[in-house]
Amino acid sequence: MEKHIPLMEESPIERLGEDECWALLAGNDLARLALRRGDGVDIFPVNYTVNDRRIFFRSAPGSKLVDLTRDPAVAFEIDGAEGRVWWSVVVRGRAERMDTDSEILASGVLALHALTPTTTWNYIRIVPEAVTGRRFEAARG
Repeated sequence: MEKHIPLMEESPIERLGEDECWALLAGNDLARLALRRGDGVDIFPVNYTVNDRRIFFRSAPGSKLVDLTRDPAVAFEIDGAEGRVWWSVVVRGRAERMDTDSEILASGVLALHALTPTTTWNYIRIVPEAVTGRRFEAARG
């Protein structure tokens, strides 16, 4: 007896290429930053800018900076919708504090306005290790 194997249907989820992911990242300015904190993970909203396929943001002193110093591995996520089509981009990488005036100036991070009423004079760069994106049409329903 011949065994029947059903044909796999095409996935309704489209994987985005790296160039398209960077275009979406460059076209937005608010994201979520996930980092390890103690025995778990915490997520922070951050405004950001993109330059030379790196992500830059500002931060006030505090627990976020302490956690990034302890473990610089981060995930950075943006998402959005165009009508019924939703998309998401995730960057996994390493956060590094920028120290020199020349790299801070070249990054464009000084143009960012703080989202919170705190002084954000720490300048962070995310060096990507993986960039992935997906797009799909919302289910009807």
